[in-house]
Amino acid sequence: MPFSVIVRDATIQRFEYSFESLWKLLKLYLAEREGVICNSPKRCFREVLNAGLLSAKEVVVCLTMTDDRNLTSHTYIEAVAETIYKKLFRYAAVMGKLLRQIERQLEPEKPDGDFSE
Repeated sequence: MPFSVIVRDATIQRFEYSFESLWKLLKLYLAEREGVICNSPKRCFREVLNAGLLSAKEVVVCLTMTDDRNLTSHTYIEAVAETIYKKLFRYAAVMGKLLRQIERQLEPEKPDGDFSE
């Protein structure tokens, strides 16, 4: 959609929901698959690096994303809203990659000789 303040604000709100869902998924995934207990988004994102799901550079993006998520309660300040909005497309790309990595890890293994899809 073309840019407008309404589109910007709606996009930021979707980012908030998506971020919360992602880090809570990470928390469960890391506990079940890696045996790691993490109770904060930043800790979970740091552990993602140890689990080999993202690169160090991508984890830095996730840590910055966490800081921006914490700032979303201040989007009534136009400059804050604009700054966060401009970063959301990059954040969406990293979030999508992380989700795909987790999905790959959770796919059931196919027995040898099973070439069915």
